[in-house]
Amino acid sequence: MPARLPAERRRRQLLRVALEVFAEKGFHATSMDDVALTAGVTKPVLYQHFPSKRALYAELLEDVERDITGRITAAAARAGSGRERVELGFAAYFDFVAAHGSAFRLLFGASVRNDRQFAAIAQRTIDGIAELVATMIEIDVPADHRLALAHAVVGMAEATSRRMAGAGAGAGGDAGAAGQAEAAVEPARLARWLAEMAWFGLRGVRADEPAGRATR
Repeated sequence: MPARLPAERRRRQLLRVALEVFAEKGFHATSMDDVALTAGVTKPVLYQHFPSKRALYAELLEDVERDITGRITAAAARAGSGRERVELGFAAYFDFVAAHGSAFRLLFGASVRNDRQFAAIAQRTIDGIAELVATMIEIDVPADHRLALAHAVVGMAEATSRRMAGAGAGAGGDAGAAGQAEAAVEPARLARWLAEMAWFGLRGVRADEPAGRATR
């Protein structure tokens, strides 16, 4: 018999186990029996904490959302300059992916893309990160322009992280040799590379010129 844990500790343990199981097998191929067996509890115990598999998966996604946005916010708060803020933000993101590859695959995997409810949670995470990044972009452009640029920066980080984490490999995919090579790059180094590109790229952005004015 598994040791009895206080309710909140048991809930957190079940979430940790479920994260790994779902990340490995995907939402549809995972049953509540799988999660309960891996966690070493009975299925009734699992249902005491989560009324359904969908509820469990949705809570996992929301957990990942809180974790990753919290890390970026905390990292940005330590920065002493705009340039450092960008690099620390990237570093927090890549550190998260390196340490929690299962969480990243859960958030951006096929199970999320193919389900309306889960996709909405993932999109809310992306939107929240972009809104946070937009506050770090210190250029003289309108808010909607800044937010569009922030989404581009987030997309750049996500694409790099997919390769870094070997996205899809845990659910039957294969990142390939290129993905494996990039996964070997330290998160701090990746952060420096992308921060440099983003920082100097953003320095060249100008507000829209009046319509009809020729550009060179």
